[in-house]
Amino acid sequence: MRKSLPEFKYMTFDVVGTLIDFEAGLKHCLAEIAAEAGVAIDGEEALSLYRAARYSKDADLFPDDLVRVYLEIAPKLGLPAERKYGQRFRDSAKNWKGFADSAEALARLAKGYRLIAMTNARRWAFDFFAKELGNPFYAAFTADDTGTEKPDPIFFEKVFAFVDSEGNSKDDILHVAQSQYHDIGISRKLGLTNCWIERRHAQKGYGGTIEPAEFTEPDYHFTSMAGLADAVAVARS
Repeated sequence: MRKSLPEFKYMTFDVVGTLIDFEAGLKHCLAEIAAEAGVAIDGEEALSLYRAARYSKDADLFPDDLVRVYLEIAPKLGLPAERKYGQRFRDSAKNWKGFADSAEALARLAKGYRLIAMTNARRWAFDFFAKELGNPFYAAFTADDTGTEKPDPIFFEKVFAFVDSEGNSKDDILHVAQSQYHDIGISRKLGLTNCWIERRHAQKGYGGTIEPAEFTEPDYHFTSMAGLADAVAVARS
């Protein structure tokens, strides 16, 4: 049987896509460049092209890789394929916004759990994300800290080691994420209790996130962070 929400000591979070609306950030930046170039683009098409380009064998760490990605997708969108725009695309990460419910939900959850960020982004970008979210994290692990990206089990093992150092175990963790590919599937294989935040519940497809080979039924399932925070409040009452 799955543990009840109040039984966990930690909540680990995917950041980009779960807490930070990177799809809106990417589309906004591309739309600005398109407007300046006098062309129109389809946001969902842009995300599809981004997804295909992002998950290539020569990909760099995120979001540095957005320079390469932009130069690859720009011609297909009718945008100027110049490095300065790729750098602008990368730097847009500094201004990406949290989902409307993210900061408040994290503040509520931080009262009862130790919140740990687990992001494939580099530390420089995570610092902007954390500030946007109100700096709610007890600890944070980035691609710079782990030397790898999810769904590599090594990323998770770094977090397990940290929790073990505090006298606890992975059984004390609820892993919260929107990506079936990066988080939900691998967390199940590693024996974690997981919570799927289905951010694209009202949209078709996987947007900017790679599609998993198979769907993993989560232990907990909400369509928003507010839904999780509300469920915790009810369980504790």
